Amino acid sequence: MPATPAPPAHPGRPGPRPHASYDAVIVGGGHNGLVAAAYLGRAGRSVLVLERLGHTGGAAVSTRPFTGVDARLSRYSYLVSLLPKKIVRDLDLDFRVRGRTISSYTPAERDGRPTGLLVGGGQRRTREAFARLTGSGHEYESWRRFYAMTGRVAERVFPTLVEPLPTRDELRARVDDEDAWRALFEEPIGVAVESAFHDDLVRGVVLTDALIGTFADAHDPTLSQNRCFLYHVIGGGTGAWDVPVGGMGALTDALAAAARAAGAVLATGHEVRSIATDGRSAEITYRTPDGEGTVTARHVLVNASPRELATLTGDTPPASAEGAQLKVNMLLKRLPRLRDETVDPREAFSGTFHVAEGYEQLATSYAQAAAGRLPEAPPSEIYCHSLTDPTILGPDLVEQGYQTLTLFGLHTPARLFEADNDAVREELLKSTLAQLDAHLAEPLADCLATDAEGRPCIEARTPLDLERDLGLPGGNIFHRALAWPHTQEGTGRWGVETRHSNVLLCGAGAVRGGGVSGVPGHNAAMAVLEARDGPS
Repeated sequence: MPATPAPPAHPGRPGPRPHASYDAVIVGGGHNGLVAAAYLGRAGRSVLVLERLGHTGGAAVSTRPFTGVDARLSRYSYLVSLLPKKIVRDLDLDFRVRGRTISSYTPAERDGRPTGLLVGGGQRRTREAFARLTGSGHEYESWRRFYAMTGRVAERVFPTLVEPLPTRDELRARVDDEDAWRALFEEPIGVAVESAFHDDLVRGVVLTDALIGTFADAHDPTLSQNRCFLYHVIGGGTGAWDVPVGGMGALTDALAAAARAAGAVLATGHEVRSIATDGRSAEITYRTPDGEGTVTARHVLVNASPRELATLTGDTPPASAEGAQLKVNMLLKRLPRLRDETVDPREAFSGTFHVAEGYEQLATSYAQAAAGRLPEAPPSEIYCHSLTDPTILGPDLVEQGYQTLTLFGLHTPARLFEADNDAVREELLKSTLAQLDAHLAEPLADCLATDAEGRPCIEARTPLDLERDLGLPGGNIFHRALAWPHTQEGTGRWGVETRHSNVLLCGAGAVRGGGVSGVPGHNAAMAVLEARDGPS
């Protein structure tokens, strides 16, 4: 869990002309659609991918957003945790990730002096950082116990994501830890955080994983924050968030290559307008710059939001989703110096740099946004991709010490931007960067690079921008509220089924969707293969 991506060789020109009929047509060429196409193609099915834009990749793309600057940024999605190694192995993907030795740094001011919490670099350094911030070893021991618990849950839950959906009771038995089950699945996550930790800053660092792209309070009775937290701590069976080597576009480029190698046809510049189905065969109508066309298929896999699926099939759309984040991409001439001189900026920014994310700060920001106002101290988290993977920068930029910064802001729901998106974006960006500047020994603006036309290398995207650019409903990066990874009313065997037996949802809005995972694509492909071959 975001300037246009690098243009195709023939911008605006549609991809190859589809045949009349396929075993499977996939609507949308994002990473999940490409995963499904590669699996089905390798199984011998004829596959067509219809993509509205002039390129594949969806939100998982790399692009050069700054004119005349050789910096290829992961513009929307930017870290990898939920992609199972099974998918990488099954599809023979030429794709790698690198781990980060520093997990996070959170600046603070205590007793009038700048300080902070550095997590990572080994147990000894982390223990000492907790003691320096809090004055004792209590919070560090609580931290170790808490994440040992989430680690055990991750080991047991993550493998189920590419299996048929377990029931709630089956998943509970798999977790086999009643305290963990209660903390993560039954009580608001705020209860567990407040029980385990006492320091406000430590509590805030823990809570942020429950709020990425999710507008909720720590004690929200719907437990939407718990579901968000769960998906953020189970990735890879460890909860680690890794850096994609070559940028996020390296993953979707590898997936597109795998799909083509498997025989799938990838038709860009083809916007699907409708899907008509009788449950056995479907007719898909699409539009290109040259006019309309139709294609038939036994199965249709929709790599788009549930709202878009309903529009295409003529069904009643689900309740509207709402995104709640600010995404900012930057290129710097150098990393800024910190007020906390005990920490090297290269370490502080290589992990997740938390800003204005104390526990009470997060609660206040949520309350202000819920009341219809921009947070006075907007919370955000930042990281520097190029410290871990300098290949995204041209050699000259690397030699000169340039670095990227990616900022993800929290608690900024789409409703706040509806009156004037451009003006509110600028106001929010200014106040968000002011919160960062409060912890820097020099203004961030002094470190920003400039493009070939002399403009600062910084771009911001609101939920409304993401809805416009990527078709995300309300700018919601998960397409809708995340679902528990077990069966619920209306879910099928794989969590991708719809009321139409031959139309499947293979995007982030599927059960066990969200994030860059490929899981919905894998599961939709398995559902198609089972429909032909029978369950294994």
